[in-house]
Amino acid sequence: MRRFLLLYATQRGQAKAIAEEICEKAVARGFSADLHCISESDKYDLKTETAPLVLVVSTTGDGDPPDTARKFVKEIQDKTLPADFFAHLRYGLLGLGDSEYTYFCNGGKIIDKRLRELGAQRFCDTGHADDCVGLELVVEPWIDGLWAALTKHFMSSRGKQEMNGALTMASNGSWRTDPMKPELLHIESQVELLRLDDSGRKNSEVLEQNAVNGGQSNALVADCESSLTRSIPPLSQASLHIPALPPEYLQVHLQEPLGQEESQVSVTSVDPIFQVPISEAVQLTTNDAIKTTLLVELDISKTDFSYQPGDAFNVICPNNDSEVQNLLQRLQLEDRREHRVLLQIKADTKKKGASLPQHVPEGCSLQFILTWCLEIRAVPKKAFLRALVDYTSNGAEKRRLQELCSRQGAADYNRFVRDACASLLDLLLAFPSCQPPLSVLLEHVPKLQPRPYSCASSSLFHPGKLRFIFNVVEFLSNTATVVLRKGVCTGWLATLVESLLQPHTCASHANGGRALAPEISISPRTTNCFHLPNDPSVPIVMVGPGTGIAPFIGFLQHREKLQEQHPDGHFGAMWLFFGCRYEDRDYLFREELRRFHKLGVLTHLKVSFSRDASAGEEEAPAKYVQDNIRLHSKQVARVLLQEDGCIYVCGDAKNMAKDVNDTLVEIISKEAGVEKLEAMKTLATLKEEKRYLQDIWS
Repeated sequence: MRRFLLLYATQRGQAKAIAEEICEKAVARGFSADLHCISESDKYDLKTETAPLVLVVSTTGDGDPPDTARKFVKEIQDKTLPADFFAHLRYGLLGLGDSEYTYFCNGGKIIDKRLRELGAQRFCDTGHADDCVGLELVVEPWIDGLWAALTKHFMSSRGKQEMNGALTMASNGSWRTDPMKPELLHIESQVELLRLDDSGRKNSEVLEQNAVNGGQSNALVADCESSLTRSIPPLSQASLHIPALPPEYLQVHLQEPLGQEESQVSVTSVDPIFQVPISEAVQLTTNDAIKTTLLVELDISKTDFSYQPGDAFNVICPNNDSEVQNLLQRLQLEDRREHRVLLQIKADTKKKGASLPQHVPEGCSLQFILTWCLEIRAVPKKAFLRALVDYTSNGAEKRRLQELCSRQGAADYNRFVRDACASLLDLLLAFPSCQPPLSVLLEHVPKLQPRPYSCASSSLFHPGKLRFIFNVVEFLSNTATVVLRKGVCTGWLATLVESLLQPHTCASHANGGRALAPEISISPRTTNCFHLPNDPSVPIVMVGPGTGIAPFIGFLQHREKLQEQHPDGHFGAMWLFFGCRYEDRDYLFREELRRFHKLGVLTHLKVSFSRDASAGEEEAPAKYVQDNIRLHSKQVARVLLQEDGCIYVCGDAKNMAKDVNDTLVEIISKEAGVEKLEAMKTLATLKEEKRYLQDIWS
């Protein structure tokens, strides 16, 4: 066996799942993968590693490597390391990211760049997979090409030797093994670079079969529209390359309930968990606003939870109760919802390094696990669909699931599963003959992630309190049937605070005579540099449309208290660019912002209304925040380029953050009289100096 070291750096389990897939496929290709999380530094040593290294690295936050890679990155960033420190290493890297964010795949790029600086050389091209269009568009061909690249590496490093059949097949792939030219590194979509020949796919099952047309002619089928449950030619008549069946590894035993109490404390978390009461809830928007925005205040006075303005924290939330009950019903496990779930690794499993899922606490009830531990809304991956195939009895349904997980059915998978936000429950309802065991669900459904929120207060201004704001997310899940769903966390929070809720016209102060305060569990988020400058004389520009205003309310409250405490102090200018749809419906914190402006805490308040025919007091011919920034390009450029100021951007990554970034490039180019590329470099420098900070989400 030809051994390689396989490391993954994961935030939400995506990189781990892909690394495990590589590990499983390696054996059939004649390789042996030594699989570890990148944080398990006691289990590998790159300084002495002689085998090729393969890394799968995700990206989190504002283009950061995942938390599991923090220590690794810090160690390799050591400036005292010599330029040939990793000269002996040959590596291949697959980066995962989302092009809706400005710093696409940056977690992988940081590690890739530093490995090369320390002398390591690639034995295959770096892949950049984009979750915005579907990771598998890059992941699948990259993995296929990995075998050819490894084969070439072993042939060149050990001389020509007899290769087994699997290696010969792997070498047939049309894979570039020369290092990628630097000028191509910026290309975010690697689909064209990574287009491969299918001929060597030994680890797939090739299905030479046609769809069951039920006696209909091809012309009639062609007239039908495809859907989640039905395909049309050419896919319905195609031979399919489907993934190998993921090896099952869990054995589940359901034990009679013991009647013990269960609490959210059973939820696994690397960070400390605090249970805190909700002390206040206010609706910030009018009832006719397009989105409902709520402010929730938590009482943290009896805990040692602490925060700075700009910090974010996690809310630990449950799945929707009716969805959990529907899933139990569909799995025919309704009568065993209170049974304790006991897990073991199957004695005969073929899964290498199989381990019990850490997010499923031992001995908890099935209902608790489905409610608090599993992301049942997660879009099922193709490997999950492949596993479901073998538990589907109806021929037409089986074929359709095979199509959806096949390479040929990639477009249908994206359209009807991924883009439609199809959940496990949606699939099980659409394919009634599919009867998977609980073990398969526990193997494939990921951990229910806590939801992050920005702190919208300062502890100086609201001692013992923590405030945050959110839009109640609503969306259509258009699968077999159209369903209006609310966000997992925001829908739950909105229901939870109904008894406390005050209308937007109420002053947001003490809430007398309220109902018994419900409690929620929160945990701190450890990595964050979205903070005010240590030097209060540094001028700052804040850009935060919609709920992106949250951290800046904390900034302004904090600054007001500092100015009260130091009346003779020198405080830098504070600019705020805020935007919303309508001045009279969703202008969040309008009175507070005007008060900050009147006090001189907020030096410049620039507001844009995207749907109003005419604006109000802060009227300007600007529809969006970037338009207002452009109108004040000289002042913004002066703050950033001459006064060593900072700019903070908070809110939507998909459109706003990109548009603001492009506008900043434009105004730096114009005001500094430099080319666009030079302006982009200037922005990159500001980011490195922590003077251009983003807190963005999709």
